[in-house]
Amino acid sequence: MKKVIIQITSGKGPAECCRVVALVQQMILKQAKQLGINTEVLENVKAENEGALLSATLMVEADNLDAFITEWQGTIQWIAQSPFRKYHKRKNWFVGVAVFDIKELAAWDVKEVKLETCRASGPGGQNVNKVETAVRGLHVPSGIQVQAMDSRSQLENKKICIARLQAKVLAWQTRQLVEEQQGKWLQHHSLQRGNPVKILSGNLF
Repeated sequence: MKKVIIQITSGKGPAECCRVVALVQQMILKQAKQLGINTEVLENVKAENEGALLSATLMVEADNLDAFITEWQGTIQWIAQSPFRKYHKRKNWFVGVAVFDIKELAAWDVKEVKLETCRASGPGGQNVNKVETAVRGLHVPSGIQVQAMDSRSQLENKKICIARLQAKVLAWQTRQLVEEQQGKWLQHHSLQRGNPVKILSGNLF
């Protein structure tokens, strides 16, 4: 079973590119489902406009991902009228899709996680606050924190908390990896537009 991280980024592109990021993510998730590829959205970084993303980070898993990766990895060109600037002449928008083998990321070590219990807050009356069932988790190396209060069971909340923390750490590690790829075709701050692997067209509204 092969497992990889896919990151879709607008680079420093305008709002239209951020909208394309969201649409490309939808297309990848839909195609993966049709092909029986397991997917998990690790992180979506929202842009200013509704329905637009600065970047999206996914984890996909299947026995054979080669054809799927080849189809999407690289620069994606989307041809469409701007949905945000009515009379804007530009119709070509670019986003980048980078793929990282999970092995390139640092191994997940639960020993680096610090858990502490706390009282849950929210609806449920006074009974909610009598027992410390909520769990807060800290990944010490990155400083990333999450909290889980989904269940009335402290043990169940610990499991949820660790799973959420692992997903966030994976997304953080992926961002670190992208930022280290200086000089390559994709960086968060520079997106090459030549030789797109896929050209799409359709309404961005």
